[in-house]
Amino acid sequence: MQSATAPTPPPVLDDEAAGLLRADLLDAGYTVDHLAELLGDRASAALHRGQVLPADLATAGSADPAAVLARLFVLARPVDAAAVDTALPRTGAAGLLHSGLADRALPDGALRATCDLRPYGDERHTWWLASDLGEAATDGPLPTDHVLGVGGASTTLSSWTPRPQVDRALDLGTGGGVQALHLSTHAGHVVATDLSTRALAYARLTAALNDLTLDVRQGSLLEPVAGQTFDLVVSNPPFVITPRLAGVPLYEYRDGGAAGDALVGGLVDSLAAHLRPGGIAQLLANWELREGEDWHEHVEAWLEGTGLDAWVVQREVQDVAEYAETWVRDGGHRSGSVAFERLYGAWLADFASRGVESVGFGVVTLHRPTTPRAPWRDLVDVRTPVSSPMGPTVLAGLRARTWLAEHGDDDVLDVAWQVADDVTEERVGRPGAPDPAVIQVRQGGGLGRVLQLDTLAAGVVGACDGDLTARQLCAGLAVLTDTPPAAVETAVVPVLRELVKDGLLR
Repeated sequence: MQSATAPTPPPVLDDEAAGLLRADLLDAGYTVDHLAELLGDRASAALHRGQVLPADLATAGSADPAAVLARLFVLARPVDAAAVDTALPRTGAAGLLHSGLADRALPDGALRATCDLRPYGDERHTWWLASDLGEAATDGPLPTDHVLGVGGASTTLSSWTPRPQVDRALDLGTGGGVQALHLSTHAGHVVATDLSTRALAYARLTAALNDLTLDVRQGSLLEPVAGQTFDLVVSNPPFVITPRLAGVPLYEYRDGGAAGDALVGGLVDSLAAHLRPGGIAQLLANWELREGEDWHEHVEAWLEGTGLDAWVVQREVQDVAEYAETWVRDGGHRSGSVAFERLYGAWLADFASRGVESVGFGVVTLHRPTTPRAPWRDLVDVRTPVSSPMGPTVLAGLRARTWLAEHGDDDVLDVAWQVADDVTEERVGRPGAPDPAVIQVRQGGGLGRVLQLDTLAAGVVGACDGDLTARQLCAGLAVLTDTPPAAVETAVVPVLRELVKDGLLR
């Protein structure tokens, strides 16, 4: 039940060939925006789900260079060599064959891509990302050394990563180099590591295509950077919980070789030694949950003794059966097949052996304090939609939580806070009633926090316009309500702290 080995070695481009191909791709309009225009919304959405037929129909017969390249490198369709020469005049079919980006598909000389090469970008950058062809192209189970392109996990991580300007950054488990591309925009030096030889070859190819300098190193987890520290560590680690049983394929891009969730727990424990003071680590994680187990306690156990601040947001919880189905399908096994049923059973048996009932998924943000103090911890469950990108919210939230950890209640009261622009207030009550039954504030961006306030807190928050300090507002409210000022402050400060940490007050 082992999947087949990868059919060809990854392509290799020298600097000159990479520069010529990069110029060709730009001239061809092979960009995210233009490709979306060519495909249209329906085909683009289907392609995102791994369904290629609508995109095939949308590009069939088109002479647009970007359509030709999409058929070759995204849809894995044979393309006539003359069409390739036209779409890539500097590189040509001969250049693709020489680098290993394509081989001869048919006796008539048509070319077939050996890898997936597609446009990728963010709000300000156009890149190209190289990876192995997906299961839609290979039409079968993936090789165990498969190098993944842009997927749901990588887009989640890139969205949640804070992006301060830093000196040194680490992309731990780089795969094809997705996170390294983003890090290159705000880090002076980027180290990219991976255990997989094939992944690192693709990371080098991605770097060459985008004219980037990456410090690429091979090794497991933090081994390649022993004794070194960073301002920012970003990791989409091999967090998938996989049975350690004979006959279960172990995919390099998702399986780290440890039982259960031990790999991520060990990584969290080890990161403190690799973060500079003020350094941040951003990673994705799965955690096993047994019947009646509180996820907060499970994750907090990973953090004991690290000395790191931690903000963990649980985004999803799956029943073990649903989790097993997800990852068996991810390997290219189709529901109802003999291989699918055997792997499904192996997953369920593995979870049952440890009494695991469900699996949590979330985003872990770690921060090394710059001063001697007790680390702060904030573990929250947020299943609702959040801002995209979330990185600015994460960075602001880290700074707010750190400020709160280093300042007492008097400091909080002495700030003239201002309600953020995206915050609205809602009051609900019976018609004709003198007072509302519920007062709550709602955050339009960020985590979309909704907090219920009592009348004292609502009175202070409603007056936070940046002119008067919270202490002055509490004093005024004390007069209006005939309440001792100290009592108002005691009631309001915890609410202020809660609102400040997530950016509802600034």
